[in-house]
Amino acid sequence: MKVMIAGAGSVGSSIARELVANSHEVLLVDTKAEMARRSDLEGVKWLIGDACELAVLQRVGLEDYDVVVSATGDDKVNLVVSLLAKSEFGVRRTVGRVNNPKNEWMFDDAWGVDVAVSTPRLMTALVEEAVEVGDLVRLLTLKSGEVYMVEFTVPHDSGLIGRTIGRIPWPTECTLMAVVRDKTPFPPSDDDVIEGGDEIFFITTPGAEQLLRRTLQGSSR
Repeated sequence: MKVMIAGAGSVGSSIARELVANSHEVLLVDTKAEMARRSDLEGVKWLIGDACELAVLQRVGLEDYDVVVSATGDDKVNLVVSLLAKSEFGVRRTVGRVNNPKNEWMFDDAWGVDVAVSTPRLMTALVEEAVEVGDLVRLLTLKSGEVYMVEFTVPHDSGLIGRTIGRIPWPTECTLMAVVRDKTPFPPSDDDVIEGGDEIFFITTPGAEQLLRRTLQGSSR
């Protein structure tokens, strides 16, 4: 997979290292020439330039890339890069970093953003996940706010325990994606029996989120 990352700061660099380690082709674009002289990003290709400029993206040949990640510390830059990638080059998937939670509402398909990643929101979600056993925690916003990834940790006094997944009336606009048990993830089947401490991950629409919450919490003993 070919990935262009705009912004070689701590976030962009971390993403680049992970992708290269997983054998993906990565190009980092940054305005600071000294970034390309770093020794901790082996295997990464570089282009020094402004990713908001159409000429720079044309020089990259962005139409040949599968994913564009806008990971700078400036929300305006991340929006512009996503919009150009989607509208001018037809990039299949764009991921935009949200620095200020107040700007999250703009990171949608109108600006060419497929997935908005808010570091403050993710950190909040991780904190909530650690302490809010028995509550539904929103982890990620997908498809311009039309779809969420959420997680529920089953309390040890939940009425869900001992029931099979297929016998629970999940909301229609909700899909159970994975279960993590004893730190091991597995794809759920209708015959799997829910246990206390299970971490259950769903994809859901905003309208179904409250119904899902009631389904999960209404089963407590």
